[in-house]
Amino acid sequence: MKYLPLICGNDNTPPAPGEMEKILAGHKKLVEDLQAGKKMIHAERLRPESDAARVRLKGGQRQVTDGPFAETKEALGGFYLIDAASRQEAVEWAQRIPLREGGFVEVRPVWEM
Repeated sequence: MKYLPLICGNDNTPPAPGEMEKILAGHKKLVEDLQAGKKMIHAERLRPESDAARVRLKGGQRQVTDGPFAETKEALGGFYLIDAASRQEAVEWAQRIPLREGGFVEVRPVWEM
């Protein structure tokens, strides 16, 4: 089954010196391990929320709002799409995703179309 670990964190806090290098090295290692285990489908880092747009349906009309979006403190920063035998396996992979302080990973099963 496919799972989508969504990486979230505070988009407004600048990283400490050397922090991003350590996190990126951790992602590189995780990608290598996922590929070796034939679990990797795709992964991407997302551009900041300030570059995003939100399309919402309200009153039957589509509304487009440019980011950043004030409703939340957390922002989606990236994702992995993995093939895992179970929810537990997907969570185990997600626990290995490098995070900044206060960050989190939401693991969502994919409802295939």
